[in-house]
Amino acid sequence: MSKNKTFLVLIGLVTLAFGWVLWPLFGAVFWALTLAIVFAPLHDIVLARLGGRRNLAAAAMIVGLLVLVILPMLLIIAAMVQEAYALVAAISSGAVDVQGMAQRALDGLPLWVQDLVQGLGPKDLPALQDSLASAISGWLAANVPLVFAIGQSTAGLVAGLGVTLYLVFFLFRDGKELTAHVTHAIPMPPQMRAHLLQTFTTVVRATVQGDILVALLQGGLGGLGFWVMGIHAALLWTVLMSVLSLLPVFGAALVWAPVAVYFMATGQAVAGLGLLAYGILVISLVDNLVRPYLVGKATRIPDFIVLLSTIGGIASFGVQGFITGPVVAAMFIAVWRSFLAQK
Repeated sequence: MSKNKTFLVLIGLVTLAFGWVLWPLFGAVFWALTLAIVFAPLHDIVLARLGGRRNLAAAAMIVGLLVLVILPMLLIIAAMVQEAYALVAAISSGAVDVQGMAQRALDGLPLWVQDLVQGLGPKDLPALQDSLASAISGWLAANVPLVFAIGQSTAGLVAGLGVTLYLVFFLFRDGKELTAHVTHAIPMPPQMRAHLLQTFTTVVRATVQGDILVALLQGGLGGLGFWVMGIHAALLWTVLMSVLSLLPVFGAALVWAPVAVYFMATGQAVAGLGLLAYGILVISLVDNLVRPYLVGKATRIPDFIVLLSTIGGIASFGVQGFITGPVVAAMFIAVWRSFLAQK
């Protein structure tokens, strides 16, 4: 018995040590696992079409991911970075008059709101406008390049992408065997192991597919509306709305709602009300209809848990958190349901 306990302690220690070694590659490992889980059904089809040749099927999936997913994403990011730099240059040169926009917006507010703003900030509106203009310009100039570089150098990004694709290849090729070994090692009854594994894969697929589809739809619809209204840097705002749409309920509204309010505050009531109606009836409707169907229905997680776990996951893990948060929440619910069912 004592030998068994010693061996279990040794297993725990070497597992923690291995996790510590892999921690710097957490992002690459995480996205490799996510891609392998999400595209596993497609890989099974490709494998069957190729007569069970695992190496060829895995290589074909890697080529497909590169051509259909990764390269288009990199092109969009490159175009977005160009728009971000152009916006920063336009603000710095005065072509985009942030101070004038602030002036018009503040002038359109009721007097009591202007008095409240004065009480909270600088004692006169011109000082507030100068502060606002310089804050926005400074933030954009300092952070836009960092945000869109994803905190990495180009070499680091390419290396991380290479590691991810390398791992995905082996996960496609040997994933079923690895899954069988891992699940067999979990000290639980077989039925419970199968249930938890099914829950895990379902949540990952539903979260990724549902959230990404919702983000693309909301960002695309929002960007289309901005482009029709002639708003500067529409592609930048499109991508920003897509990213914020990963937050349930109010994500994309963090972009289009302030723009609608600005239009109304500056006397452009038709444009403001039109954008407000478009945002509520079209952009937000996608979130209210599509997300619960694709994410909540498949995972059986209440909407408020999806919201809280997504926000908490992003705060804890960064961009990976929109997956890890709901996955942790779903596993928490599944484990407790299994435990209570045994009582």
